[in-house]
Amino acid sequence: MSQLQEEREIILGNENVDSFDFDEVREFVKGADENLFISHHFAKKEKMLVQPRGGFPTYEKQFALYEFFVDANVDVLPLTIDSNTRLNDYTTAKKMLRLSEANEVDMLNGYPLVNHGYRNTRKMMTHFNHPVSLRHGTPDARLLIEIAIASGIFEIEGGPITYLLPYSKNFPLDKAFLYWKYVERVCADYSTLNRPINRESFGPLTATLVPPSITIVIQLLEMLLSLEEGVKSFSVSFSQQGSMVQDIVTGTVTRKLADHYAAQIGCEDAIINLVYHQWMGAFPTNRDSADQLINMSTVIASMVGADKIITKTREEAVGIPTKEANAKTVANTQYTLRILSGLPAIVDEQEEEILTAEVHAIMEAVFNDPADTLWRKVFNSIKNGIIDVPFSPHIINHNKMITIRDAQKNIRIIERGNVPIPDRCYAYEKSCCDLNKDTTSIVNDIIRDIGIMQ
Repeated sequence: MSQLQEEREIILGNENVDSFDFDEVREFVKGADENLFISHHFAKKEKMLVQPRGGFPTYEKQFALYEFFVDANVDVLPLTIDSNTRLNDYTTAKKMLRLSEANEVDMLNGYPLVNHGYRNTRKMMTHFNHPVSLRHGTPDARLLIEIAIASGIFEIEGGPITYLLPYSKNFPLDKAFLYWKYVERVCADYSTLNRPINRESFGPLTATLVPPSITIVIQLLEMLLSLEEGVKSFSVSFSQQGSMVQDIVTGTVTRKLADHYAAQIGCEDAIINLVYHQWMGAFPTNRDSADQLINMSTVIASMVGADKIITKTREEAVGIPTKEANAKTVANTQYTLRILSGLPAIVDEQEEEILTAEVHAIMEAVFNDPADTLWRKVFNSIKNGIIDVPFSPHIINHNKMITIRDAQKNIRIIERGNVPIPDRCYAYEKSCCDLNKDTTSIVNDIIRDIGIMQ
């Protein structure tokens, strides 16, 4: 028995898991319908795929949500996991699930997949026969992804950096790298049986003034960590940043450098997809303004040339969106995509050159770390501040990089901290901003920039 299989049997021996039949699950994955695999839909390249968000605690409500989505012509169904499961607290999730079922009140903010189990959940997934994306925010997702794949969920979002630095304060980063190595190996193993399991990184990070160079570097590194374990289908992503031109440049550079660095490790055969998140920052409370923001995001996603768009709703600012609001956004986004045609191709060679140079410089610094493995190099780079995510709550993140918007609403770096932004790029970034102000005025500008869409 391999070391990985020994670990899997320990993980799946959890008291909250019914007996896990490894052979039966492998046969299920081997014979699963191709429509359940998002990698199959990416390969067809017929259109940009539309995916909403959403998760309810009970089986019945999740089933009803999917009915709404299918009626709205959804391409990819979401399964958002509850917060207790994200923290591996399956006992509390079980109690809250029972209360939700008994009182018809949602006591969880998502679907407790581990407690529902794979045999039950698989009935729902195969009934709708759509690809499903697992959204969870879990640093230790080993048990969760085992149950997900056994259920027929063949896209797994997240990674050791993107599901830790934006969400956690104290969870050990080195453990997150090792736990996600397990996830990559399991996904790679199942990918040999049928269509590839798609892995997707979470590009929005803190969704708060994160400069595109940091976003792209983290996307590339999580991609490389996944590919080196044998994953063959991977999605890099980012969210709307507030400037149409900066979004288009970010998309162009991300695609080019993803192909470049995948080839550097001999993974030219891997399929790399680009995903665009509609605005992830503070939403306008006015629902009509929210609709306009969502429509603008859809237009930008088309100009970026994204393979998939992940939607928001007009209710983002007031609470957890209803299934009606979620389905309305799916229908509206599909309509907007259908009528868009003949959009102009926008190229900004100077911005592309500056951003490419910044990303290469940071990647080179990571690779030059003396550690013996890539994950240790990345770990050290975060610990040393070579990678620094603005507004991350995690104790290991330096939070020395400071960003602000210029007059065209581009995110600019005005304090680079330990991040090795080349001098000429740093000078260019700062030259785009009016920094002849006192500190209080600049802080007020940053606060204004965070709420730019409200």
